[in-house]
Amino acid sequence: MAHFMMLPDRIATVDELEELLSTPYPETIRDLGEVNGDLMVLGAGGKIGPSLVMTAAKAVRLGGLRKKVIAVSRFSKGDELVGRLRELGVEVVRADLSREEDVAKLPDAENIIFMVGRKFGTSNEPELTWITNTYIPALVARRFPRSRFVIFSTGNVYPLVPIYTGGATEDTRTGPIGEYAWAALARERVFSYFFRVNGNKAVFVRLNYANELRYGVLLDIALKVAKGEPIDLTMGYVNVIWQGDVNNIVLRSLKHASNPPLILNVTGPETVSVRWVAEEFGRLLGKEPIFTGKEADTALLSNAAKAFELFGYPRVTLRHMIKWIADWVSSGKPIYNLPTHYEVRTGEY
Repeated sequence: MAHFMMLPDRIATVDELEELLSTPYPETIRDLGEVNGDLMVLGAGGKIGPSLVMTAAKAVRLGGLRKKVIAVSRFSKGDELVGRLRELGVEVVRADLSREEDVAKLPDAENIIFMVGRKFGTSNEPELTWITNTYIPALVARRFPRSRFVIFSTGNVYPLVPIYTGGATEDTRTGPIGEYAWAALARERVFSYFFRVNGNKAVFVRLNYANELRYGVLLDIALKVAKGEPIDLTMGYVNVIWQGDVNNIVLRSLKHASNPPLILNVTGPETVSVRWVAEEFGRLLGKEPIFTGKEADTALLSNAAKAFELFGYPRVTLRHMIKWIADWVSSGKPIYNLPTHYEVRTGEY
C-alpha cells in the first residue's frame, strides 16, 4: 500500500473502493504517533466506522506505532466485517452501548472516537433517537473520565443560513431544526457537562456530508438523474466531502483535543449547487436531469475553513467524486440504498 495516494480515474470494485477509503495519509501516521495510548472507536459498525477503524489500524502498522486499535459495536451486520478488522490487528469488542453493564466492561483506552448516533427513523421512534444521542453519551463519559475524545456531531445543529454567507462557522449560534438536530445538540451538551466536571480534552466534529460511492448526497443526485426522477431544488446548495478525507481528519484531530472542547466543522470547501451537480451527472450519464422547485435563499451549509487551516484541503476533489460515482452508477455496482434526505428542510427524518 503506497504512502502517497494517487487518485485513480475510476474505481472498479468494492475492494478498490474500501482500500481507497481506508488509506492513511502520511500526516495521519505522524499525528497519531504524537498521541499517546490506545485508540478505541465506539459505534464502529456503521457507515463510516469500518473504514475509519481500518485507516487507524493501517496507520499504526505503517508507522510502527505502539498502540492498540479497538473497535466496539454490536456488529449486527455479521461476522465478515469482524474478520476483516481482526486481519488488520484490530481488537473487536461486541457490545450494546445502551446497556450500562456492557459499557462498564469496555477496556480502558486513552483515546476514544465516539461515532454512536441515530438520525433516520426519528419521526417514528423519537425516544430511541434521544436515548442513543444523549443517554449513551452520559454512560460513556462517566465510564471514561480521563480519556481524550473525538465526538462525531453534525452540521444539523446549525440553522439554515443564507447562501451568500458561505456557511455557518463554529462561532455561528446553534439553531437546530427538528428532533434529530435537537438530540444531536443535546449529545454535545451532555458530553460537555462531563468534560467540564472531569477535565477531558475533546473535539466535536460537526460533519456534513460524508460521501463515497455507495451512499451520500452525490449518489442520491446521480441516482435520480439515472432513473429520470425529479430533483427538488429547494435545498439548492450542499457541502460534501470524501469519506476517506473525513477518516484522516478525524484521526488527526485527536492531537488537537482541548478543554473546553474544540469545535470543528468538517466538510468540503465548496458551496455546491445541486443543479450544477445534477447537470454534471446528466452529461456523464447521458440523461437530461428533471428539476422541480426553485432554490431557496437559505440552506444547511457549513464553513470548514478552520479545519483546512489545521489539516489542509481534502485530497479528493468534488469532480473526482462525481466522475467515480457516475461510473459506479452506470456500471450497476452495489449501493447501500440509504438516502441522505439532504433535501429535507423541516428537520423530519
